[in-house]
Amino acid sequence: MSRSNWNRIVVKVGSALIAPNKQGCSSHYLLSIAQFIVKCRAMGTQVVLVSSGSVAAGSHLFPKQEKSDIAVKKAMASAGQTEMIATWDRLFDFSCAQILLTHGDLRDRERYVSIRETIFSLLEHGILPIINENDTVTTDKLKVGDNDNLSAMVAAAADADALIICSDVDGLYDKNPHEHDDAQLLSWVDNIDENIYQMAGGAVKGGVGTGGMRTKIEAAEKAVSHGIDTFIVNGFTELSFNMLLEGKNPGTHFQAHEQPMQENVHWMRHTSNAQGEVIVENDFDAELEFDTEQLTSSEIVAVKGEFSVGDTILVRKNDGTKLVKARSNYSSCLLNFIAKQDNEKFASEFEQKTGPIISNQHIANLEDE
Repeated sequence: MSRSNWNRIVVKVGSALIAPNKQGCSSHYLLSIAQFIVKCRAMGTQVVLVSSGSVAAGSHLFPKQEKSDIAVKKAMASAGQTEMIATWDRLFDFSCAQILLTHGDLRDRERYVSIRETIFSLLEHGILPIINENDTVTTDKLKVGDNDNLSAMVAAAADADALIICSDVDGLYDKNPHEHDDAQLLSWVDNIDENIYQMAGGAVKGGVGTGGMRTKIEAAEKAVSHGIDTFIVNGFTELSFNMLLEGKNPGTHFQAHEQPMQENVHWMRHTSNAQGEVIVENDFDAELEFDTEQLTSSEIVAVKGEFSVGDTILVRKNDGTKLVKARSNYSSCLLNFIAKQDNEKFASEFEQKTGPIISNQHIANLEDE
């Protein structure tokens, strides 16, 4: 690896580093991360920081409350967010900016572009963006759920060259190093497949954060497909960051794809959630580059879910085979109405006047999933 070609990086820090004892924020483990960020900036590398920890930072203010209570958890996030930002701000002698996001912000194309522009403007003016999920207002429908995947979405939005995900272990092992003494560290991964996911296992039980190694692999898969080199490193040791500065790999390096997805295709596939489904016959013949003119109401078997014009939808075969994610040019209500018409001539003439069912400007092929 070489850090000499890093113009912009994203660093993801988890709750266990922010509030390791669940007694508010601690700078104990953050000092080395802050020094790494300062040194990167001094070398001309722009940095975006994705920081979890608002709930963990605020939990000590609600000692008699159950964290499982959603309203209380949102209150913890609200109180802890200010403490977390203040802690980071004290560690730097340059300006920081807070950006709180929900998945609703990221999956809406117009708001996504606005987020990109804000990040670029902050970086241009030498300000460090500090990004977190807006736990205070998010709902199950709007949340990303973990900041590992959020960091990958942010890295793609920021056009980063590298994503560095801090963990409590040195990287990805072939088995859980907390349970197996003979676990071997994988220093290099050039293909993320089911075998890699099996090594990751599930989330860590009893931990401070919401993620685990599996969500870090999910994040790596999103990032490398956008051409972003991804590293999982031990965030609890200063050595990890010193090695990164020296151009060495302290953990697991997931190699970026040589031919990354285009930005709009990556957003459609990995960031935008499908709000509904359009189901076609099993013998529907979709080319690799999906021809939007192919999909007409006569091929539609069913329409599932409720969606509006401009929403992302999933097009799949009746047997469950995923074909594409795309932006719909029709609402579910209108598409249902047209698809149910017995008069094919009416449907054909209607579509000729109003255009194709899905937009060919925002489409992501899923046949290789």
